[in-house]
Amino acid sequence: MPVTPDSQMAGPAPPAPGLPRSRGSTDELNVYDDARTYYTAEERHRNNRAGPRTRTYSQNSLMKQMERLAIHEPYRRGSHDESTIPHSRRFLIQVEPTLQSLQLQEDTDRNMQITIEDAGPKVLTLRTAASNGHNRFDIRGTYMLSNLLQELSLAKEYGRKQIILDEARLNENPVNRLSRMIKDHFWEGLTRRIDASSIEIAARDPKDWTDDPRPRIYIPRGAPEQFQYYTKLAQDRPEIRLDVQLLPEKITSEVVRDMNAKPGLLAVDMEEVTDPATGQTKLQGRPFVVPGGRFNELYGWDSYMESLGLLVHDKVDLAKSMVLNFCFCIKHYGKILNATRSYYLCRSQPPFLTDMALRVYDKIKHEPGATEFLRTAMLAAIKEYHSVWVTEPRLDPVTGLSRYRPEGRGVPPETEAGHFVHILEPYVAKHGVSFDEFVDGYNSGRIVEPELDEYFMHDRAVRESGHDTTYRFEGVCADLATIDLNALLFKYETDIARTIRNVFGDKLVVPADYCVPGMTPGQVEASALWDRRAKRRKLAIDKYLWNEEEGMYFDYDTKKRERCTYESATTFWALWAGVSSPKQAAAMVTKALPRFEAFGGLLSGTEESRGEVGLERPNRQWDYPYGWAPQQMLAWTGLYRYSFTDEAERLAYKWLFMITKAFVDFNGVVVEKYDVTRPIDPHRVDAEYGNQGLDFKGVAKEGFGWVNASYIYGLQIVNAHMRRALGTLTPYETFVRALEENKAKALAELV
Repeated sequence: MPVTPDSQMAGPAPPAPGLPRSRGSTDELNVYDDARTYYTAEERHRNNRAGPRTRTYSQNSLMKQMERLAIHEPYRRGSHDESTIPHSRRFLIQVEPTLQSLQLQEDTDRNMQITIEDAGPKVLTLRTAASNGHNRFDIRGTYMLSNLLQELSLAKEYGRKQIILDEARLNENPVNRLSRMIKDHFWEGLTRRIDASSIEIAARDPKDWTDDPRPRIYIPRGAPEQFQYYTKLAQDRPEIRLDVQLLPEKITSEVVRDMNAKPGLLAVDMEEVTDPATGQTKLQGRPFVVPGGRFNELYGWDSYMESLGLLVHDKVDLAKSMVLNFCFCIKHYGKILNATRSYYLCRSQPPFLTDMALRVYDKIKHEPGATEFLRTAMLAAIKEYHSVWVTEPRLDPVTGLSRYRPEGRGVPPETEAGHFVHILEPYVAKHGVSFDEFVDGYNSGRIVEPELDEYFMHDRAVRESGHDTTYRFEGVCADLATIDLNALLFKYETDIARTIRNVFGDKLVVPADYCVPGMTPGQVEASALWDRRAKRRKLAIDKYLWNEEEGMYFDYDTKKRERCTYESATTFWALWAGVSSPKQAAAMVTKALPRFEAFGGLLSGTEESRGEVGLERPNRQWDYPYGWAPQQMLAWTGLYRYSFTDEAERLAYKWLFMITKAFVDFNGVVVEKYDVTRPIDPHRVDAEYGNQGLDFKGVAKEGFGWVNASYIYGLQIVNAHMRRALGTLTPYETFVRALEENKAKALAELV
C-alpha cells in the first residue's frame, strides 16, 4: 500500500475562518454552535481538563467563603491567566447563582436587559475552566456583560445548572454574532405552520373583540381536503373549541362585513407528507415567516422582504413555501392578502410575487419540479394582476395607473375599540344614539354617512399600501396613483414578459383555476402583450409621476388631477423596478438622494413634507424621522441596478452600523423600525404603535422579520473592508476619513 505524504493525507476539516474552536473541543463542538446544540451537548460542559473536581463557584459565593475564612486571594490580571491563545479561554459557571449576581449588580433598571443606560460597575469576575475555578478573569463592558446575560438565559432555558462557556461567545464580533443569531434563532422564532400542531393558538385572534373569542378557521370551498382535516380535528379535540367554517363561494365586502361577528384565521396551503411513525400520508401546513413574535398569520409584503434574507441564508425551502402559500391565497381568495385573517379578505398589499418567485427559482432551477413551481407562481401573479390591480376600483381609467383602493364596509374591526372614537363621536352626537348603537347602525347600512364612508375608504387604502400611517396619505390615499404601486406593477409586467419568453418558449397556457372574467381556460399568454403593458405604464409614470425639476417621482391625485408634492423614499422603488431611464436615475441620485439620507440610512420622507408635529398633530411612523427596512433594501438594489455602487454601499453601511450599534449597546435588540436621525438610541420610537422587538427578557428570540432580512441582505451589499469596519463599530465618517488618509499615504509613497 503506497504511503501518502502528510501534506496529502485526509484528515479532520479545519475550523471555518473566523470560527475558532475552544481548546480541547472536538470536531463536532464549535464555539459558535446554535444555542440548542451548544447547551445540550453534555460532553461540552464536562470539565475533563480539571480532573475529578467538579465543584464550581459563582462570583459572590466564592468571595463570601473567602471572607469567612479571612483569606485574601492575590489579585491576578486576566491577561495573566492560564492561556493567551485567542478565543481559547473558557469559564466554569453555575448558571442560576451567576445569573442572579449579574442581574443584581448590572441590571440596575431591572428590565432583564443590560444596556449602556444601566449604572452598574460594568465588570464581573468569572472563574476559568482550565484552572478548575481557581483563577479568575474579569468580564468588562456592556457588550460582553449583556452577551453573558443572554448566554446564561439560554443555558437556563435548556435546563443547564452548570456550564463551561467559551469567552469567544462573549466578545464575538458583533456583526458575526447578530448574523448568527438571525440565522440560528430569529428565523426559527418567527416560523409558523398552520395545522394540528398549532391551530389552537394560531386560530385564536388577539383582535377578536367579540363576546366569545375562540379559535376559528375559514376554509375555501376549493380545498375540501382541508375542511375534512380541520373538521375531524375539531371532533377529536373538542376541548380547544375549534370553529371550522366554510367560506362562501363569492367574497364581497358585505360578506366580509357580516363575517366580522365571527373573525377567524384563513387557511393557507398544506402538503401531503409521510408520517415516519405510521408510514401513512397526512396533511401538514407549509411553513412561513411572520413579521414579529406576536403574529401567527401569513403577511403580504413582509414575506417578500423576509425572503431576501432567507435566501442569503440558504433557507430556500422556506422561501419557496411562502411563495406557494401566496399562490394558494391568489387561487382561493383572489389576492395576496394584507394578512390571512377574515377581516382582510378585501385588502391586499404591495405586490412582489414575481420577483420573489424568480429569486427562489434561481436557487432551485436545476431541481425537479422547478419549472412547474415557476409556472404556478407566474399564473398566480397574472391572475392577481388582472383581478386586483388593473380593474376598478383600483384602476384609474383616465391615467391607466393603479391605486391602493380596497373595497370594504363599515368600521375596520381589527383596530382597538377606541381607535376611531375621535372620528365617530361627532356622528354619534348627531344621531343621538350610544357609541355602540351608532357603530352597529353604520356597519349594517341603516345609518348612512357619505363623509364617513370616504374617510374609511382612505383608511383601508392606507393599510393596503403597507404604509400605515403617514401624512402622505392622510385623507387621500384611495385617490392616489402612487409611484411605489405602479413601479411594482411595471416590475410584474416586465418579469412576466421575460419569464414567458425565456422559460416557457413564449407560450404560457392559462388553466381554469387562474382565469379571471374575460379569460378563456386554455388561452395562451405571450410576452409581446406584457411588453406593451410595461411600455404603456412607463409612459404614464413619466407623464403623471415624474418631476424633472425635482429629480424624483411623486404620487398623482386622480381625483384632483394634479401631482402631489410629498417627498417619499418610495421614489427609489422606480430604480428597483427598472422603470427609470439612466438620465432619470442620475437625477434622482444627484437631487433626491441628499434629501433623504440621514445618519442611519434613508428617511421614509422629508421633514419638510411631513410638516410641523405636536399634540394636535402627532408624528406618524412612516414619516420623518423614521426609516424602514423595505425602503433601504429596495433603494440599495435599485442603485446597484443603475451602477451607483458607491451610493448603495454607503447607505447600506449607515443602516447596518445603526442596527449593529443598537444591538451592542442595548442587549441585542433588533426592532421593527428606527429613528435614523438618532445616533445613540435609534430603536426608541414612540410614534403611533410604538416599536416591536423591544419587549424581551434576557435574550431576544425573534428580532423583526424584515429588519433581520435587511441586515443579512445589506451585508451582501457592502464590501469586505466595510464589513470589517462594521465589526469594530466604526462610524461611516470615520471609515471614509481613514480610507482617504490611507489613500493619501499610499500616493505619497509613490512619489
